[in-house]
Amino acid sequence: MNAQSDQGSHPIRVRLLTREFPPEIYGGAGVHVAELSRELRKLTDLRVNCFGGPRQDSAVTAHAEPDLGDDANPALRTLGVNVEMAAACADADVVHSHTWYANAAGRLAQVLHGVPHIVTMHSLEPLRPWKAEQLGGGYALSSLVERTAIESADAVIAVSHAMRDDILSVYPQVGPGRVHVVHNGIDTGVQRPDHGTQALERYGIDPGRPIVLFVGRVTRQKGLKHLLEAAFALADDAQLVLCCGQPDTPEIAEETAGLVEELSRARSGVVRIDGMLDQVSLRQLLTHAAVFVCPSLYEPMGIVNLEAMACGTAVVATATGGIPEVVADGVTGLLVPIEQEQDGSGTPLDPKRFASDLAAAVNRLLADPDLARTMGAAGRVRATDRFGWEQAARRVFTIYQNAIRSLPQ
Repeated sequence: MNAQSDQGSHPIRVRLLTREFPPEIYGGAGVHVAELSRELRKLTDLRVNCFGGPRQDSAVTAHAEPDLGDDANPALRTLGVNVEMAAACADADVVHSHTWYANAAGRLAQVLHGVPHIVTMHSLEPLRPWKAEQLGGGYALSSLVERTAIESADAVIAVSHAMRDDILSVYPQVGPGRVHVVHNGIDTGVQRPDHGTQALERYGIDPGRPIVLFVGRVTRQKGLKHLLEAAFALADDAQLVLCCGQPDTPEIAEETAGLVEELSRARSGVVRIDGMLDQVSLRQLLTHAAVFVCPSLYEPMGIVNLEAMACGTAVVATATGGIPEVVADGVTGLLVPIEQEQDGSGTPLDPKRFASDLAAAVNRLLADPDLARTMGAAGRVRATDRFGWEQAARRVFTIYQNAIRSLPQ
Protein backbone atom coordinates (compact mmCIF):
# COMPACT_ATOMS: atom_id res chain seq x y z
CA MET A 1 0.00 0.00 0.00
CA ASN A 2 1.35 3.41 -0.91
CA ALA A 3 0.32 5.78 1.84
CA GLN A 4 1.61 8.69 -0.27
CA SER A 5 -1.68 8.48 -2.16
CA ASP A 6 -3.03 10.79 0.55
CA GLN A 7 -0.26 13.29 -0.18
CA GLY A 8 -1.04 13.96 -3.81
CA SER A 9 1.52 11.71 -5.57
CA HIS A 10 -1.34 9.84 -7.25
CA PRO A 11 -5.11 9.56 -6.83
CA ILE A 12 -6.28 7.21 -4.12
CA ARG A 13 -6.63 3.75 -5.64
CA VAL A 14 -9.97 2.33 -4.52
CA ARG A 15 -11.35 -1.15 -5.00
CA LEU A 16 -15.14 -1.07 -4.67
CA LEU A 17 -16.37 -4.57 -3.84
CA THR A 18 -20.01 -5.39 -4.51
CA ARG A 19 -22.35 -8.14 -5.59
CA GLU A 20 -24.50 -5.88 -7.78
CA PHE A 21 -23.30 -3.56 -10.50
CA PRO A 22 -24.93 -2.41 -13.74
CA PRO A 23 -26.53 -3.92 -15.64
CA GLU A 24 -27.14 -6.59 -12.97
CA ILE A 25 -28.99 -4.68 -10.25
CA TYR A 26 -31.91 -5.99 -8.24
CA GLY A 27 -32.12 -3.81 -5.12
CA GLY A 28 -31.32 -0.55 -3.39
CA ALA A 29 -27.74 -1.51 -2.54
CA GLY A 30 -27.02 -1.98 -6.23
CA VAL A 31 -28.48 1.43 -7.06
CA HIS A 32 -26.35 2.95 -4.28
CA VAL A 33 -23.12 1.41 -5.57
CA ALA A 34 -23.81 2.37 -9.18
CA GLU A 35 -24.53 6.01 -8.36
CA LEU A 36 -21.79 6.39 -5.76
CA SER A 37 -19.16 4.90 -8.07
CA ARG A 38 -20.04 7.41 -10.80
CA GLU A 39 -19.18 10.30 -8.47
CA LEU A 40 -16.19 8.59 -6.82
CA ARG A 41 -14.55 8.21 -10.22
CA LYS A 42 -14.24 12.00 -10.30
CA LEU A 43 -12.27 11.92 -7.03
CA THR A 44 -10.30 8.65 -7.07
CA ASP A 45 -8.73 5.98 -9.23
CA LEU A 46 -11.68 3.64 -8.87
CA ARG A 47 -11.89 -0.03 -9.84
CA VAL A 48 -14.99 -2.14 -9.25
CA ASN A 49 -15.13 -5.88 -8.55
CA CYS A 50 -18.57 -7.41 -8.78
CA PHE A 51 -20.46 -10.66 -9.35
CA GLY A 52 -21.87 -11.91 -12.63
CA GLY A 53 -21.09 -11.83 -16.32
CA PRO A 54 -18.35 -9.81 -18.06
CA ARG A 55 -18.76 -6.03 -18.19
CA GLN A 56 -17.69 -3.78 -21.04
CA ASP A 57 -16.16 -1.16 -18.74
CA SER A 58 -12.42 -1.86 -18.39
CA ALA A 59 -12.54 -0.50 -14.82
CA VAL A 60 -15.03 -3.19 -13.79
CA THR A 61 -14.05 -6.82 -13.20
CA ALA A 62 -16.84 -9.36 -12.82
CA HIS A 63 -16.42 -12.74 -11.15
CA ALA A 64 -18.57 -15.80 -11.81
CA GLU A 65 -19.59 -17.99 -8.90
CA PRO A 66 -17.58 -21.21 -8.68
CA ASP A 67 -19.26 -24.51 -9.47
CA LEU A 68 -19.37 -26.34 -6.15
CA GLY A 69 -22.07 -28.78 -7.17
CA ASP A 70 -25.84 -28.51 -7.11
CA ASP A 71 -26.07 -29.30 -3.40
CA ALA A 72 -23.67 -26.59 -2.24
CA ASN A 73 -25.18 -23.80 -0.16
CA PRO A 74 -25.25 -20.53 -2.17
CA ALA A 75 -23.37 -18.77 0.63
CA LEU A 76 -20.32 -20.95 -0.10
CA ARG A 77 -20.35 -19.90 -3.74
CA THR A 78 -20.45 -16.29 -2.56
CA LEU A 79 -17.32 -16.87 -0.50
CA GLY A 80 -15.64 -18.38 -3.55
CA VAL A 81 -16.20 -15.12 -5.43
CA ASN A 82 -14.85 -13.19 -2.44
CA VAL A 83 -11.54 -15.04 -2.60
CA GLU A 84 -11.08 -13.98 -6.23
CA MET A 85 -12.02 -10.41 -5.37
CA ALA A 86 -9.48 -10.24 -2.55
CA ALA A 87 -6.73 -11.48 -4.86
CA ALA A 88 -7.51 -8.60 -7.23
CA CYS A 89 -6.94 -5.93 -4.56
CA ALA A 90 -3.14 -6.05 -4.39
CA ASP A 91 -2.77 -2.59 -5.98
CA ALA A 92 -5.37 -0.85 -3.80
CA ASP A 93 -4.84 1.95 -1.28
CA VAL A 94 -8.25 1.25 0.24
CA VAL A 95 -10.97 -1.37 -0.23
CA HIS A 96 -14.66 -0.60 0.22
CA SER A 97 -17.18 -3.44 0.49
CA HIS A 98 -20.96 -3.31 0.25
CA THR A 99 -23.24 -5.94 1.88
CA TRP A 100 -22.19 -9.28 3.32
CA TYR A 101 -21.90 -10.62 -0.23
CA ALA A 102 -18.61 -8.71 -0.57
CA ASN A 103 -17.60 -8.14 3.06
CA ALA A 104 -15.38 -11.22 3.18
CA ALA A 105 -13.40 -9.95 0.19
CA GLY A 106 -12.79 -6.67 1.97
CA ARG A 107 -11.69 -8.36 5.16
CA LEU A 108 -9.36 -10.74 3.33
CA ALA A 109 -7.83 -7.87 1.35
CA GLN A 110 -7.39 -5.85 4.53
CA VAL A 111 -5.36 -8.64 6.14
CA LEU A 112 -3.56 -9.85 3.02
CA HIS A 113 -2.58 -6.50 1.52
CA GLY A 114 -2.44 -4.30 4.62
CA VAL A 115 -4.96 -1.75 3.37
CA PRO A 116 -7.87 -0.05 5.14
CA HIS A 117 -11.24 -1.74 4.77
CA ILE A 118 -14.31 0.50 4.66
CA VAL A 119 -17.70 -1.18 5.03
CA THR A 120 -21.01 0.36 3.98
CA MET A 121 -23.94 -1.22 5.80
CA HIS A 122 -27.17 -1.25 3.82
CA SER A 123 -28.88 -3.63 6.26
CA LEU A 124 -27.91 -5.92 9.13
CA GLU A 125 -28.19 -9.70 8.95
CA PRO A 126 -29.30 -10.13 12.60
CA LEU A 127 -32.25 -7.82 11.83
CA ARG A 128 -33.37 -9.94 8.88
CA PRO A 129 -34.05 -13.34 10.47
CA TRP A 130 -36.52 -14.26 7.73
CA LYS A 131 -33.48 -14.84 5.51
CA ALA A 132 -33.08 -18.20 7.21
CA GLU A 133 -36.02 -19.27 5.01
CA GLN A 134 -34.02 -18.30 1.95
CA LEU A 135 -30.48 -19.38 2.85
CA GLY A 136 -30.83 -22.11 5.47
CA GLY A 137 -27.42 -22.59 7.09
CA GLY A 138 -26.10 -19.95 4.75
CA TYR A 139 -27.83 -17.34 6.90
CA ALA A 140 -25.61 -18.25 9.82
CA LEU A 141 -22.64 -17.99 7.49
CA SER A 142 -23.71 -14.60 6.11
CA SER A 143 -24.15 -13.35 9.67
CA LEU A 144 -20.65 -14.56 10.58
CA VAL A 145 -19.14 -12.81 7.55
CA GLU A 146 -20.91 -9.55 8.34
CA ARG A 147 -19.91 -9.57 12.01
CA THR A 148 -16.28 -10.35 11.25
CA ALA A 149 -16.05 -7.60 8.65
CA ILE A 150 -17.82 -4.88 10.59
CA GLU A 151 -15.96 -5.49 13.85
CA SER A 152 -12.58 -5.31 12.09
CA ALA A 153 -13.34 -2.52 9.61
CA ASP A 154 -11.29 0.67 9.72
CA ALA A 155 -14.48 2.64 9.19
CA VAL A 156 -18.16 1.78 8.93
CA ILE A 157 -20.62 3.80 6.87
CA ALA A 158 -24.30 3.74 7.81
CA VAL A 159 -26.88 4.93 5.29
CA SER A 160 -28.95 6.66 7.98
CA HIS A 161 -28.76 7.72 11.62
CA ALA A 162 -31.25 4.98 12.48
CA MET A 163 -28.93 2.49 10.79
CA ARG A 164 -26.01 3.82 12.84
CA ASP A 165 -28.02 3.25 16.03
CA ASP A 166 -28.76 -0.32 14.91
CA ILE A 167 -25.09 -1.00 14.18
CA LEU A 168 -23.99 0.20 17.61
CA SER A 169 -26.75 -1.83 19.26
CA VAL A 170 -26.20 -5.08 17.35
CA TYR A 171 -22.40 -4.82 17.33
CA PRO A 172 -21.41 -3.20 20.65
CA GLN A 173 -17.71 -3.96 20.02
CA VAL A 174 -17.70 -1.35 17.24
CA GLY A 175 -16.60 2.00 18.63
CA PRO A 176 -19.01 4.88 17.90
CA GLY A 177 -16.17 6.93 16.43
CA ARG A 178 -15.75 4.40 13.63
CA VAL A 179 -19.36 4.65 12.41
CA HIS A 180 -20.19 7.49 10.02
CA VAL A 181 -23.53 8.42 8.45
CA VAL A 182 -23.63 9.02 4.69
CA HIS A 183 -27.18 9.07 3.42
CA ASN A 184 -28.14 7.43 0.16
CA GLY A 185 -28.48 9.93 -2.63
CA ILE A 186 -30.60 10.43 -5.70
CA ASP A 187 -29.80 11.58 -9.23
CA THR A 188 -32.56 14.12 -9.72
CA GLY A 189 -31.54 14.53 -13.34
CA VAL A 190 -32.52 10.91 -14.00
CA GLN A 191 -35.27 10.60 -11.42
CA ARG A 192 -37.56 13.48 -12.36
CA PRO A 193 -41.19 13.97 -13.34
CA ASP A 194 -41.93 12.22 -16.63
CA HIS A 195 -45.51 12.52 -17.88
CA GLY A 196 -45.07 10.09 -20.73
CA THR A 197 -47.68 7.33 -20.82
CA GLN A 198 -45.85 4.49 -22.58
CA ALA A 199 -45.40 2.53 -19.35
CA LEU A 200 -49.08 2.87 -18.46
CA GLU A 201 -50.09 1.66 -21.89
CA ARG A 202 -47.61 -1.23 -21.80
CA TYR A 203 -48.94 -2.57 -18.51
CA GLY A 204 -52.63 -1.84 -19.01
CA ILE A 205 -52.90 0.86 -16.33
CA ASP A 206 -55.88 3.21 -16.61
CA PRO A 207 -54.64 6.85 -16.61
CA GLY A 208 -58.12 7.97 -15.60
CA ARG A 209 -58.01 6.23 -12.21
CA PRO A 210 -55.72 7.24 -9.32
CA ILE A 211 -52.70 4.96 -8.96
CA VAL A 212 -51.38 3.63 -5.66
CA LEU A 213 -47.88 2.33 -6.42
CA PHE A 214 -45.56 -0.16 -4.71
CA VAL A 215 -42.04 -0.93 -5.92
CA GLY A 216 -39.93 -3.49 -4.10
CA ARG A 217 -38.69 -7.02 -3.74
CA VAL A 218 -41.05 -9.77 -2.61
CA THR A 219 -39.60 -10.28 0.83
CA ARG A 220 -40.82 -10.06 4.43
CA GLN A 221 -38.74 -6.93 4.85
CA LYS A 222 -40.77 -4.89 2.36
CA GLY A 223 -44.13 -5.47 4.07
CA LEU A 224 -46.01 -6.27 0.84
CA LYS A 225 -48.30 -8.67 2.68
CA HIS A 226 -49.55 -5.84 4.89
CA LEU A 227 -50.12 -3.54 1.91
CA LEU A 228 -52.18 -6.23 0.20
CA GLU A 229 -54.29 -6.58 3.32
CA ALA A 230 -54.67 -2.79 3.50
CA ALA A 231 -55.73 -2.67 -0.15
CA PHE A 232 -59.11 -4.23 0.60
CA ALA A 233 -59.99 -0.92 2.30
CA LEU A 234 -58.61 1.46 -0.34
CA ALA A 235 -60.95 3.85 -2.16
CA ASP A 236 -62.95 1.98 -4.81
CA ASP A 237 -61.73 4.10 -7.71
CA ALA A 238 -58.04 3.54 -6.93
CA GLN A 239 -55.77 1.18 -8.83
CA LEU A 240 -53.06 -0.75 -6.99
CA VAL A 241 -49.95 -1.23 -9.12
CA LEU A 242 -47.41 -3.65 -7.70
CA CYS A 243 -43.92 -3.61 -9.20
CA CYS A 244 -42.50 -6.79 -7.70
CA GLY A 245 -38.84 -7.73 -7.70
CA GLN A 246 -37.44 -11.19 -7.23
CA PRO A 247 -39.06 -13.24 -4.41
CA ASP A 248 -36.78 -14.39 -1.61
CA THR A 249 -38.24 -17.88 -1.53
CA PRO A 250 -40.79 -20.02 -3.40
CA GLU A 251 -42.93 -19.93 -0.25
CA ILE A 252 -43.22 -16.15 -0.11
CA ALA A 253 -43.76 -16.06 -3.87
CA GLU A 254 -46.70 -18.45 -3.48
CA GLU A 255 -48.11 -16.55 -0.51
CA THR A 256 -47.92 -13.23 -2.37
CA ALA A 257 -49.52 -14.67 -5.50
CA GLY A 258 -52.39 -16.01 -3.40
CA LEU A 259 -52.98 -12.64 -1.74
CA VAL A 260 -52.90 -10.80 -5.07
CA GLU A 261 -55.40 -13.28 -6.52
CA GLU A 262 -57.71 -12.88 -3.52
CA LEU A 263 -57.52 -9.08 -3.76
CA SER A 264 -58.19 -9.17 -7.51
CA ARG A 265 -61.41 -11.10 -6.88
CA ALA A 266 -62.53 -8.39 -4.45
CA ARG A 267 -61.68 -5.28 -6.45
CA SER A 268 -60.72 -4.15 -9.94
CA GLY A 269 -57.56 -2.34 -10.94
CA VAL A 270 -54.96 -4.63 -9.36
CA VAL A 271 -51.92 -4.71 -11.65
CA ARG A 272 -48.84 -6.80 -10.93
CA ILE A 273 -45.58 -6.20 -12.81
CA ASP A 274 -42.78 -8.69 -12.18
CA GLY A 275 -39.07 -7.99 -12.59
CA MET A 276 -36.86 -4.91 -12.54
CA LEU A 277 -38.26 -1.94 -14.44
CA ASP A 278 -36.19 0.13 -16.85
CA GLN A 279 -35.52 3.71 -15.74
CA VAL A 280 -38.06 5.32 -18.07
CA SER A 281 -40.90 3.00 -17.06
CA LEU A 282 -40.12 3.43 -13.36
CA ARG A 283 -40.00 7.19 -13.74
CA GLN A 284 -43.32 7.31 -15.58
CA LEU A 285 -45.08 5.08 -13.07
CA LEU A 286 -43.74 7.11 -10.15
CA THR A 287 -44.79 10.35 -11.81
CA HIS A 288 -48.33 9.20 -12.59
CA ALA A 289 -48.90 7.66 -9.14
CA ALA A 290 -51.25 9.57 -6.88
CA VAL A 291 -49.50 7.97 -3.91
CA PHE A 292 -46.37 5.89 -3.54
CA VAL A 293 -46.52 3.36 -0.69
CA CYS A 294 -43.55 1.93 1.22
CA PRO A 295 -44.93 -0.50 3.84
CA SER A 296 -41.50 -1.80 4.88
CA LEU A 297 -40.97 -3.49 8.22
CA TYR A 298 -37.21 -2.98 8.02
CA GLU A 299 -35.65 -0.22 5.96
CA PRO A 300 -32.30 1.34 6.87
CA MET A 301 -33.14 4.19 4.50
CA GLY A 302 -35.03 3.28 1.32
CA ILE A 303 -33.81 4.78 -1.95
CA VAL A 304 -37.16 4.08 -3.59
CA ASN A 305 -38.81 6.73 -1.40
CA LEU A 306 -36.29 9.25 -2.68
CA GLU A 307 -37.02 8.15 -6.25
CA ALA A 308 -40.73 8.76 -5.71
CA MET A 309 -40.10 12.15 -4.13
CA ALA A 310 -37.77 13.15 -6.97
CA CYS A 311 -40.61 12.38 -9.40
CA GLY A 312 -42.90 14.72 -7.47
CA THR A 313 -45.06 12.05 -5.81
CA ALA A 314 -46.39 12.02 -2.25
CA VAL A 315 -45.23 9.07 -0.14
CA VAL A 316 -47.00 6.99 2.48
CA ALA A 317 -44.42 4.98 4.40
CA THR A 318 -43.84 3.11 7.61
CA ALA A 319 -42.30 5.16 10.41
CA THR A 320 -39.44 2.74 10.90
CA GLY A 321 -35.67 2.62 10.40
CA GLY A 322 -34.24 5.47 8.35
CA ILE A 323 -37.48 6.27 6.52
CA PRO A 324 -38.34 9.28 8.76
CA GLU A 325 -34.98 10.80 7.77
CA VAL A 326 -36.16 10.80 4.16
CA VAL A 327 -39.93 11.32 4.26
CA ALA A 328 -40.90 14.46 6.16
CA ASP A 329 -44.19 13.59 7.84
CA GLY A 330 -46.95 15.98 6.86
CA VAL A 331 -44.66 17.75 4.38
CA THR A 332 -43.58 15.27 1.69
CA GLY A 333 -45.93 12.49 2.71
CA LEU A 334 -47.43 10.63 5.64
CA LEU A 335 -45.66 8.29 8.05
CA VAL A 336 -47.63 5.35 9.42
CA PRO A 337 -46.77 4.43 13.03
CA ILE A 338 -45.94 0.84 13.84
CA GLU A 339 -45.22 -1.12 17.01
CA GLN A 340 -42.94 -4.04 16.21
CA GLU A 341 -41.68 -7.24 17.73
CA GLN A 342 -38.22 -6.83 19.22
CA ASP A 343 -36.99 -10.22 18.01
CA GLY A 344 -35.35 -8.78 14.90
CA SER A 345 -38.23 -9.72 12.59
CA GLY A 346 -39.94 -6.31 12.64
CA THR A 347 -43.34 -8.05 12.72
CA PRO A 348 -46.15 -5.64 13.67
CA LEU A 349 -47.53 -6.31 17.14
CA ASP A 350 -50.98 -5.52 15.74
CA PRO A 351 -50.96 -6.41 12.01
CA LYS A 352 -54.63 -5.49 11.50
CA ARG A 353 -54.12 -2.02 12.94
CA PHE A 354 -51.01 -1.49 10.83
CA ALA A 355 -52.88 -2.45 7.67
CA SER A 356 -55.81 -0.25 8.67
CA ASP A 357 -53.51 2.71 9.32
CA LEU A 358 -51.80 2.19 5.96
CA ALA A 359 -55.15 2.25 4.20
CA ALA A 360 -56.29 5.34 6.09
CA ALA A 361 -53.13 7.29 5.18
CA VAL A 362 -53.39 6.37 1.49
CA ASN A 363 -57.10 7.15 1.40
CA ARG A 364 -56.48 10.55 3.00
CA LEU A 365 -54.23 11.54 0.09
CA LEU A 366 -56.51 9.98 -2.51
CA ALA A 367 -59.39 12.05 -1.13
CA ASP A 368 -57.34 15.27 -1.23
CA PRO A 369 -55.43 15.42 -4.56
CA ASP A 370 -54.35 19.01 -3.89
CA LEU A 371 -52.63 17.95 -0.67
CA ALA A 372 -50.97 15.05 -2.46
CA ARG A 373 -49.69 17.36 -5.21
CA THR A 374 -48.36 19.85 -2.65
CA MET A 375 -46.53 17.07 -0.81
CA GLY A 376 -45.18 15.74 -4.09
CA ALA A 377 -43.76 19.14 -5.01
CA ALA A 378 -42.17 19.46 -1.56
CA GLY A 379 -40.68 15.99 -1.96
CA ARG A 380 -39.00 17.00 -5.22
CA VAL A 381 -37.42 20.01 -3.51
CA ARG A 382 -36.26 17.93 -0.53
CA ALA A 383 -34.73 15.23 -2.73
CA THR A 384 -32.88 17.81 -4.82
CA ASP A 385 -31.60 19.95 -1.94
CA ARG A 386 -30.61 17.29 0.59
CA PHE A 387 -29.81 14.00 -1.08
CA GLY A 388 -27.29 14.46 -3.88
CA TRP A 389 -24.75 11.77 -4.76
CA GLU A 390 -21.99 14.35 -5.19
CA GLN A 391 -22.24 15.28 -1.51
CA ALA A 392 -22.30 11.60 -0.52
CA ALA A 393 -19.18 10.83 -2.58
CA ARG A 394 -17.24 13.70 -1.03
CA ARG A 395 -18.05 12.44 2.45
CA VAL A 396 -16.95 8.92 1.52
CA PHE A 397 -13.74 10.31 0.00
CA THR A 398 -12.94 12.05 3.29
CA ILE A 399 -13.45 8.74 5.12
CA TYR A 400 -10.96 7.12 2.72
CA GLN A 401 -8.40 9.85 3.40
CA ASN A 402 -8.74 9.57 7.15
CA ALA A 403 -8.47 5.77 7.06
CA ILE A 404 -5.24 5.95 5.04
CA ARG A 405 -3.78 8.59 7.37
CA SER A 406 -4.51 6.32 10.35
CA LEU A 407 -2.38 3.47 9.01
CA PRO A 408 0.98 2.91 10.74
CA GLN A 409 3.72 4.61 8.70
